[in-house]
Amino acid sequence: MTTLVWSYQDEYAAEREDILDAVDSVFSSGQLVLGPSVSEFEKEFAAYHGVEHCAGVDNGTNAVKLALEALGTGPGDEVITVSNTAAPTVVAITGTGAVPRFVDIDPVTYLMDTAQLADAVNERTRCILPVHLYGQCVPMDPVVEVAREHGLHIVEDCAQAHGARQGGRLAGTTGDAAAFSFYPTKVLGAYGDGGATITGRADVDKNLRRLRYYGMQERYYVDALPGHNSRLDEVQAEILRRKLRRLDGYIAARRAVADRYARALGDTGLVLPRTAPGNDHVYYVYVVRHPARDTIIERLRDDHDVRLNVSYPWPVHTMAGFAHLESAKTSLPVTERLAGEIFSLPMYPSLTPERQDRVIESLRTVLATVDAA
Repeated sequence: MTTLVWSYQDEYAAEREDILDAVDSVFSSGQLVLGPSVSEFEKEFAAYHGVEHCAGVDNGTNAVKLALEALGTGPGDEVITVSNTAAPTVVAITGTGAVPRFVDIDPVTYLMDTAQLADAVNERTRCILPVHLYGQCVPMDPVVEVAREHGLHIVEDCAQAHGARQGGRLAGTTGDAAAFSFYPTKVLGAYGDGGATITGRADVDKNLRRLRYYGMQERYYVDALPGHNSRLDEVQAEILRRKLRRLDGYIAARRAVADRYARALGDTGLVLPRTAPGNDHVYYVYVVRHPARDTIIERLRDDHDVRLNVSYPWPVHTMAGFAHLESAKTSLPVTERLAGEIFSLPMYPSLTPERQDRVIESLRTVLATVDAA
């Protein structure tokens, strides 16, 4: 039996009736684009976070891009972020015409090393974009301090941190705006692409709604450019409404899976995830480290039919598509070293103890041979 790093099949089987009812309710409504499901989801997602505004968009990449544009980021600007992230974070930055400036990451949490922020600021810096990675938050107090000192905006990338908290405060509620992805693998995942931005600023929300709808505030009349066709689908919004009510349950299940891993693998040669002080981790992925990463993944696949994943094997600044950027020449020793060691174990709410035990037993078997070599 193949064991995958992620699967939605068991979750769908348990929630099938509600998911199909959500689809039917939209198809029966007579409104398929920017209808009541999108509007209600926006209200409910904003309320979950305790903010005033939410604008649904078509994916997480555009959630980041439109948030930056709504704050005036564009050509000639720089955005400080990390290279240890999914490429879409940086694709969104370059899509505005701005360029990224990378800082390295903390070697323990793999999050943005905020101690490097002040030195990364220059006269072109417009925004800081912390990535709340793997399910926990970047320390936001130093981010806010640097942003205030230099008059910078903050856009939080929360694609991997739905429901994560820092000091009791939800991810996405500290900066000027925050971007979320609802890609199916996410903690709050749709059955296709989807995204949203949240903000406490009415002016930013107004800009976001114009940007996602061709630059229009009223139908057929373009007020200002840029404009995009970037609308959250009505069907996905209704599914997300139903799943939002179960989000805290999904998080509790993920934490239970993480706790089983920690208890079962704490005595091995793996470096297990560390939660930063003050954080409540939601374990979007369960990322471990080992210097023999590639051998471990290969043996698990070939000998035990366990398929793992690497998030992420190539730091963004090393990718050919970004080679033209000045920041591609940045030295990021921690990011580059960890990219060769990190990998993700199966993590999703419906992962049964029996399946997880199979992963643990297979992994311990492989580690025993690797560590003894």
